[in-house]
Formats: sequence, C-alpha cells, structure tokens
Amino acid sequence: MSFSADLSKFCHKEAPEKTNKIVRGVVIEIANRLISRSPVGDASYWQSPPPAGYVGGHFRHNWQYGFGSAPSTELGGTENDAKARIESQASRESGQHWIVNNTPYAERLELGWSGQALPQGIVGLTELEFPEIVRSVVG
Repeated sequence: MSFSADLSKFCHKEAPEKTNKIVRGVVIEIANRLISRSPVGDASYWQSPPPAGYVGGHFRHNWQYGFGSAPSTELGGTENDAKARIESQASRESGQHWIVNNTPYAERLELGWSGQALPQGIVGLTELEFPEIVRSVVG
C-alpha cells in the first residue's frame, strides 16, 4: 500500500472508528458518575415524613440519554437500570449527546438540597472531572 492509500484509510476508516469509540466511552463514564453520585431518598434524613407510597430511587432512575436532542419527559418508577439503559442507547456517532434528569427536584439536588449529595453537586463535580474522564477513556 502507498503512503497516500494508508493515510486515506486512516482518515476515512480508522480515525472515525477510534473517535466514535472514545466519544461513546466518555458518554458512558459521565453517565455512570452522575448515576453513582445521585442520592436515593432515605426518609430517615428528612425533617418531615415522606409522601404516602414514597419509594426512594426515582431520581437515580431518571437519568436519560439522548442523541441529537435532549429527552424531555420524566420516567416513572424507581428501577435501578439507568446505567444499563444508557449504555445500551449511547451512540457511537459524533454529534450532540445529552444526559439529563427531568425530575422536578433535580436542580435542588444539584444545589445541595440533599444531605446525601456531595456539596460540589452531581453534575458540577462530574463537569470538573471531564478532562480526567477523557484521559481515562483514551488510555
């Protein structure tokens, strides 16, 4: 193969494949950190009793992935399946990737409303770690 053919192969096949693999890996790692840092309601910490039928885990369950546009609905339930769901959906394509939580109290949790959440926030702390996340995925 000639240098020109090698370069063309790298530019049109190998580089995009590697880039897309890295993008997907970064998206999944960001999602994993967001989900892991998300508090699960524990009424023993609360000043007032929980609503009737309350089950913790709704916020953690509601992390959602979108490609090209952000999901705009709140999911029902409390299943602890957000990591697997996002990993199965995460695109390998370059483009706009979204990880969102549409619960009405998401912003309050980010701003320290929960004693279980880290004081740096959930999204804020993950944002600070972005360079480290990319380095760890690139290897």
